[in-house]
Amino acid sequence: MSGQKPALRSGSPQSRFQVDLVTEAASAASGDRAEESKGRSRVVGFLDGLGSAMDLGLPPDVSGDTVKSDSVSLHSTGTGHTHISDSHSNTYYMRTFGHNTIDAVPNIDFYRQTAASFGEKLTRPSLSELHDELDKEPFEDGLAHGEELAAAEEAAARAAKEAKGGSVKFGWVKGVLVRCMLNIWGVMLFIRMSWIVGQAGIGLTIAIIMMATVVTTITGLSTSAIATNGFVRGGGAYYLISRSLGPEFGGSIGLIFAFANAVAVAMYVVGFAETVVELLNDVDALMTDELNDIRIVGTLTVILLLGISVAGMEWEAKAQIVLLVILLAAIANFFIGTFIPMRSKEPKGFFGYNTAILVENLGPDFREDESFFSVFAIFFPAATGILAGANISGDLSDPQSAIPKGTLLAIVITGVTYVAVAISTGASIVRDATGDHNDTVSDTVNCTDAACTLGYDFSICKEGGCQYGLMNDFQVMSLVSGFGPLITAGIFSATLSSALASLVSAPKVFQALCKDNIYPGLHVFAKGYGKNNEPLRGYVLTFCIGLAFILIAELNIIAPIISNFFLASYALINFSVFHASLANSPGWRPSFKYYNKWVSLAGAVLCCVVMFVINWWAALVTLLIVLALYVYVSYKKPDVNWGSSTQALIYNQALTHCLHLTGVEDHVKNFRPQCLVLTGYPNSRPALLHLVHSFTKNFGLMVCGHVRTVSRRPTFKELSQDHARCQRWLHKKSIKAFYTPVFSDNLRHGAQVLLQATGLGRLKPNTLVMGFKNNWSDGDMRDVELYVNIIHDAFDLQYGVVILRLQEGLDVSHIQGQDELLSSHEKPPLKEVVVSVSLAKDSDSDTCPSKTTSNQSSPLILRETKSPLSLTDQRLLETSQQFKKRQGKGTIDVWWLFDDGGLTLLIPYLLTNKKKWGDCRIRVFIGGKINRIDHDRRVMATLLSRFRIDFSDINVLGDINTKPKKHNKLSFKELIEPYRLKEDDMEQEAAERLKAQEPWRITDNELELFKAKTNRQIRLNELLKEHSSTAKLIVMSMPLARKGTVSSALYMCWLETLSKDLPRLLLVRGNHQSVLTFYS
Repeated sequence: MSGQKPALRSGSPQSRFQVDLVTEAASAASGDRAEESKGRSRVVGFLDGLGSAMDLGLPPDVSGDTVKSDSVSLHSTGTGHTHISDSHSNTYYMRTFGHNTIDAVPNIDFYRQTAASFGEKLTRPSLSELHDELDKEPFEDGLAHGEELAAAEEAAARAAKEAKGGSVKFGWVKGVLVRCMLNIWGVMLFIRMSWIVGQAGIGLTIAIIMMATVVTTITGLSTSAIATNGFVRGGGAYYLISRSLGPEFGGSIGLIFAFANAVAVAMYVVGFAETVVELLNDVDALMTDELNDIRIVGTLTVILLLGISVAGMEWEAKAQIVLLVILLAAIANFFIGTFIPMRSKEPKGFFGYNTAILVENLGPDFREDESFFSVFAIFFPAATGILAGANISGDLSDPQSAIPKGTLLAIVITGVTYVAVAISTGASIVRDATGDHNDTVSDTVNCTDAACTLGYDFSICKEGGCQYGLMNDFQVMSLVSGFGPLITAGIFSATLSSALASLVSAPKVFQALCKDNIYPGLHVFAKGYGKNNEPLRGYVLTFCIGLAFILIAELNIIAPIISNFFLASYALINFSVFHASLANSPGWRPSFKYYNKWVSLAGAVLCCVVMFVINWWAALVTLLIVLALYVYVSYKKPDVNWGSSTQALIYNQALTHCLHLTGVEDHVKNFRPQCLVLTGYPNSRPALLHLVHSFTKNFGLMVCGHVRTVSRRPTFKELSQDHARCQRWLHKKSIKAFYTPVFSDNLRHGAQVLLQATGLGRLKPNTLVMGFKNNWSDGDMRDVELYVNIIHDAFDLQYGVVILRLQEGLDVSHIQGQDELLSSHEKPPLKEVVVSVSLAKDSDSDTCPSKTTSNQSSPLILRETKSPLSLTDQRLLETSQQFKKRQGKGTIDVWWLFDDGGLTLLIPYLLTNKKKWGDCRIRVFIGGKINRIDHDRRVMATLLSRFRIDFSDINVLGDINTKPKKHNKLSFKELIEPYRLKEDDMEQEAAERLKAQEPWRITDNELELFKAKTNRQIRLNELLKEHSSTAKLIVMSMPLARKGTVSSALYMCWLETLSKDLPRLLLVRGNHQSVLTFYS
């Protein structure tokens, strides 16, 4: 960096909207282009004419007069992204609207997810760069929330950058229209269309064509809507469906769609081979026998097609153009032939256009058990192929424009062609003909059909055996055409073009699927080669699949399944549009407006109906395969986030239900404990987390609250990364909870924020759960004051309070291997070393990094020493996992001493309903009088039975008011001694001043006032040891302390005395609102 003062370069005064450049040295002005060539900076000129306007993403019609300035200086971050420079970073800064500011004007390149048009992604200044203090280092955050680039997308961006300038991109005609027409015009046009007209008649044939066209048109409209709702990458139907409905549907359809295209190669090649073998058979030139000749010709053909495909998309496109010319010539040849009637063709049924033939062929004449739907099933595959253009979306120059125009125009052109062929054949060819010139009409024969009016008697055909006419001759279009061999060439063209389109589509779709890593084992096929990123491995795989089915040569069973695979894709594309429209997401705003969500839904239903019409068992097989793949992908949960309509709809439904709940008053029958658990980081107190999860899983709300009291407030990026890691850890451990951190000066203020602000509507916590402060007597008593005041605050806000005490403690965050969720700035000052996570499988490790990709290891701060754990820490670790295990047979002892509304009884009941606690039985302990034990037991048994709560025993404690033992009273006296005020030993003024400074101090008056309550806690501890020392869990009514009357130290001494030297203890106090009822 030069030490010179930056010199301001004067800008052009042509416009008041200017962006001036400050250079670092006098040479910077001339060195801009050199800097750009080095990749360090990029200067985009506004006054460079139309080219610059396009570079910034402006429309071509925006002239230099509209947007004028000198230049905009951007710099690279070194991460493949480019930043607007910061004004205090000693590089460049901009003047926007004539003012010194780094605030950027709107630019299309800020919204890109991959490389910008000139090879680098631009990032607008972050909020931190604009808002934070000047001496604070801004963090780099160039992507909008939820727009992190997946590894696959980054790879695609790099590949696109490398291939820039050499890749081949197609327009809408060559890329979409030609491909779709070639794929839709199949063999059916030449060898089945006439038979369909003979069976169904002209009227029903047009109805069949229109029905199929309606399905494909609706699907075309839906495809256009999805394709124009944002940038479309390669992957065709898979990309459209996966980005709309999510990876579950996209992954299942992508796999079967790619497989269907691969097998379709075999179908079309076998169709071609059969025609060739027929020609060889006509001239007695078979090589072996018909079946093996089909295999030989098919193998040679698919090898030739593979060579064309591997040669590159440009060669494949040229081959498609040649095949289209041949196909168009064959169709034109047929229509020309219909206007050239010949006497030699009349015995075979062709008479030219004739009204009598037209009228006779208008109605149906179904034979050989055919019906409307069976004929429709035969025709419909001829209408498929509308996704041929969309399948190479990655090779289109402008997919958003090309896919709608090319697909819809192809549907119109091919539909009109099919209707024209149906009318032409039906108006010029009779259904049956003998082919014999001598079958003319005689006076003795009484015939009334169209052939009779034209001088021929084909009545003998009613008995069967005729070989000509619409019903009998599949090659009748060759007969009609002006030049018969050209129809054969058309058949070759139709089969080869469809085979070539499928051979290209399958690897492209499969490559896109593999790049997204939906199925991890298939990632090897994601690699592309050459300037066009050609999926050569996919080509080889498609070739192998196609060759296998060619050699089998038994496609009669697999063919309907393939048609159903295509239809399943169409159905899901239509459903995607309906689903996206129903979700009402602001991100769903396609530029193609000619769609309707209800029409798309009807299209999806029609596709499913057609699947069952074509072949019911194939439809069932297809649905089962889709379902199986859907379940697999749902189970694997790929780590992707595409902003699908499924997410939008879930949000919509959640919002609707939340709003609906707010209008419904709470009812005691619907009460469920919704817990705010003060866990800190979720893995810091596993025992607390697992126990609460045991009675809230699939039942109530659980929020892991974390009050962070750090000296340096982290940046938003650090916050969001921490939050994402913690939520991901909960998800990984299958704990259904939310993580909510807050920043505060102290624990109490943070807890107050959580108590008041956590939740949404009725989904709001009603119970505070904390761990017992085991080390309270060793620390600062101000922390104890805060801790006790949190309990008071919870009661003030009508929360129930639950405190868990384990003798070993709860916090395991200090143990090595347990701190991977902790941020380095919150950890104790240790000698640190950055390592990758490589912990035992039983540890609470979470290897998810800050980005959404999960295949990297996260650098964590761990202790450098590898000393073994102390015995205390080992016991603590074992104890922290105890609630994850099945508890086995035992008891949950409920000491329901005070009626708090029933929460003390409800929590044990919920626990025993869970599998882990299912073998435990509830024992209830209540206080009573020695002379009314039986009566009190019966009353409690009646109450529990009305509550429908099972219990194994009820114990009435008649000796609860007995004085505690002397040595226990002495222990309590020793416990409180350090916290006594001892006001009798000092001046009154000094005592008052000390009490004001240290409000937790216990006064003599206080001790005397609550002597009975103190003795009760000591006595209860004795009874707990006597009756519940072997219990799996003790749930006990928590004693209350009147706010402002009982000091914090005395209250903590009560809790300590009550709960010491006991098994796992849960102190519970509800908010004294009923949570149990015996009314229905």
